[in-house]
Amino acid sequence: MLGKIFTVGGYTLLSRLTGFARDIMLAAILGAGPVADAFFVALRLPNHFRAIFAEGAFNAAFVPAYAHVHGDEGEASAKLFADRIFTLLFASQVVLLVVAWLFMPQAMTILAPGFTDDVEQRRLAIELTRITFPYLLLITLVTLYGGILNVMHRFASAAAAPIFLNLAMMATLALAVFFPSAGHAAAWGVLISGFLQYLLLAGDVARHGAMPRFAALKLDDDVRAFFAALGPATLGSMGTQVALFADTIIATFLPAGALSALYYADRLNQLPIGVIGIAIGTVLLPDMSRRLTANDHDGAMAAQRRAFEFTLLLSVPFVAAFLTVPGVIMRAMFARGAFTKADAAAAAATLAAYAVGLVPFVLIRSAVATFYARKDTATPVKAALTGVAVNVALKVTLVGWFAQVGLAFATAVGAWINLLLVIGFAVRAGYFEFDAGLRRSLGKFMLAGLVLAAALGATDALVPGLLHGVARMREELALAILVLVGAIVYGSAIWLLFGRRWLMALMR
Repeated sequence: MLGKIFTVGGYTLLSRLTGFARDIMLAAILGAGPVADAFFVALRLPNHFRAIFAEGAFNAAFVPAYAHVHGDEGEASAKLFADRIFTLLFASQVVLLVVAWLFMPQAMTILAPGFTDDVEQRRLAIELTRITFPYLLLITLVTLYGGILNVMHRFASAAAAPIFLNLAMMATLALAVFFPSAGHAAAWGVLISGFLQYLLLAGDVARHGAMPRFAALKLDDDVRAFFAALGPATLGSMGTQVALFADTIIATFLPAGALSALYYADRLNQLPIGVIGIAIGTVLLPDMSRRLTANDHDGAMAAQRRAFEFTLLLSVPFVAAFLTVPGVIMRAMFARGAFTKADAAAAAATLAAYAVGLVPFVLIRSAVATFYARKDTATPVKAALTGVAVNVALKVTLVGWFAQVGLAFATAVGAWINLLLVIGFAVRAGYFEFDAGLRRSLGKFMLAGLVLAAALGATDALVPGLLHGVARMREELALAILVLVGAIVYGSAIWLLFGRRWLMALMR
């Protein structure tokens, strides 16, 4: 399992690195003004639907169902099942696309009501969203193909596909002079990337003889079981996206730049979520589904505990860094061109607020895997909707005092409630156990994080003196020093607290 995690995590890391290069270009060219806010609305809308119907609900329902049919009924039955799901998925996405194109002005009134007073910004947001929205159809098919490949234990192409989003946007931004605006260039880059990702995944699935085709619709037992799981999973994913929609809606009423601060802070926050949390959860779900199909319940539970420990090992440094030195990170990454140091400061405060919930953000995919692998998509919905209710209530309460920082903090609190409830439900059902080893590990990770945070804070106070007189690349050098010190301190703390035997056991 670890090798597969490194495969997914490695490609995801490459995706995030190219994503940072893309965001550096975005920040330098678009800045954090009205055009940037209009583009980020255009980017968020198809991404919200993608998270609801594709990566969120669909994967949770499809991967265990496809694994079950493939394992119990054979390859031919699995192929027919995939054909029927493909036909339904394609038809529903085409309908959604047509409706979105026709009613985009009305949708924009609901999703970005703060743009109503600025006719030009509203017009631009509508125009850019009509360009980006077909990306949803393409990426939904990419998700289907990725789910099929994951059950076949092939993770590379699905993990590598997002790299094309970054490369396509960088290419169009480099040619921004040929577009009506830089926002148009970025929007066309999003759409082009959808075609590139589709071709990559479709080619991989076709090479393995599993390419879905249109099929006559028939609600057999397998398809009905899929929809029985999809309904609750959609509600759960929709609940999370409602909270993100609330961010977009509320932020449009805030001064220009609030949406941009949320975007850049979330991009950094998504680095550990994607590279660690999603990568491990992606590999864990089919692994647990296979073990449970073989009645290896103890093995499934042990795999989940190992996933928890490995997730925390890699994510604790990000929590410590985002909480203690977010300003250095933001200035080094984005403070150039049209993105000012004031913009970086706003984004840094937002990043620190997101970091309060980083642990549940990275753990939730592994936590819900125990339910999804058992085809129980209903139980996680209860936790997700409760977390969302608290999240949205806090957003409304805090935004007046803390602007977009309050929105990010509310998201973090909602994530903690979601995770704690999921774990509580799993323990009550006998699907998860906090054994003595896991409890000891949690305490050691907390101590290692505190030591690292103290080291980063002390180093950050000394860096200005060390770099006195340095005129160029000052922030980048400061960040490099912090990374070096953090790696040495955290590595030493883990070695002293856990020892070589524990690390070798985790690797095995």
